[in-house]
Amino acid sequence: MKVLHLIKSLGRGGAEMLLQETLKLHDKKAFEFHYIYYLPWKDQMVPGLEQAGAKVKNIPARDNIRIMLKTGDVIRYIKEHRIELVHCHLPWAGFAGRLIHKRTGVPVIYTEHNKQERYHFVTKFINKTTFNWQTKAIAVSADVEESIRKWIRPRIPVQTILNGVNTDHFVRNPEAGRQLRKEYGIDEHAVLIGTIAVFRFQKRLKEWIDVFKSLHAKNPSVRGCVVGDGILNQEIRDYLKQQGMEPYILFPGLKTDVIPWLSAMDIFMMSSEFEGLPIALLESMSMECAVVCTDAGGIKEVIRDKQDGFLVPVEKWTELETHLQYLLNHPDETRRYGKLARQRVVDAFSLKQMVRQLEDLYKETGHK
Repeated sequence: MKVLHLIKSLGRGGAEMLLQETLKLHDKKAFEFHYIYYLPWKDQMVPGLEQAGAKVKNIPARDNIRIMLKTGDVIRYIKEHRIELVHCHLPWAGFAGRLIHKRTGVPVIYTEHNKQERYHFVTKFINKTTFNWQTKAIAVSADVEESIRKWIRPRIPVQTILNGVNTDHFVRNPEAGRQLRKEYGIDEHAVLIGTIAVFRFQKRLKEWIDVFKSLHAKNPSVRGCVVGDGILNQEIRDYLKQQGMEPYILFPGLKTDVIPWLSAMDIFMMSSEFEGLPIALLESMSMECAVVCTDAGGIKEVIRDKQDGFLVPVEKWTELETHLQYLLNHPDETRRYGKLARQRVVDAFSLKQMVRQLEDLYKETGHK
């Protein structure tokens, strides 16, 4: 079966990383995978996808309106390569996929990564208006599925398939962690608190810096790192400087290989206001980082408070510091919670299970 994934960009975001990781585990004898993306400057995942056997094409479009105007180009690709199923990710690729379904009849699946109420009102309106112009929808968490049913009231099938992580690939590498610490001048005994994020407002990275700053005032040896990039990059960096935290929090930029960074981290902290089911969190847990997070969206479906990590209410993000301080005071607990975090994803968020569910759905939905 020939499956085309349609997505706005192939930069290093959660959905984009998931495409690369699932491809590694898919049955290549049963499926042939194609990928079309629009933003030519966001292509960090392209080499990994091609190495894993994918056919990748960029159809350049620099904004959302132009994405919609490129629908004819995508349809020509579908006909030329005899695509039997289109799988769309994130709203604007989803809107394009629905137009393709109406014009060609090719089955279209859309994966929803976020809650409807968190979208801009224009996005939310178009999503609701066009949602039933596709074959099926996938929600990445029960929280996301509930939001779809509440706000859209869909007439098409909606199925939850939980995001997963490749626990065989994301394994802690102490030597890589030590080398990275040495390279960046981080003391081998210092506790390193980190996160991996696209720099968008919902990640609340200014609040992340605020929590770290307050903790650092009481624990001068602690260090931080924020791995990633995004539209708020300059704003966040300016805030880091204003708060006098530049010497203590690393901003290394976008990294396609995060294993050395997660191997160097002791604690993974997320201060998000809302989430679907974040891939970076699952990766950090697989890498045995102790986790301290807000209970945004699907995060609370992953972490069971004080069993696999620590949760605080979204609106009480300042309380993240309390749990961080507890872990700083109890290094053995940091290591124990790291082990518990990995066991949680091995037991409940295996990428192999996710891939099996996707392949079953493809077989049910695709052109025979």
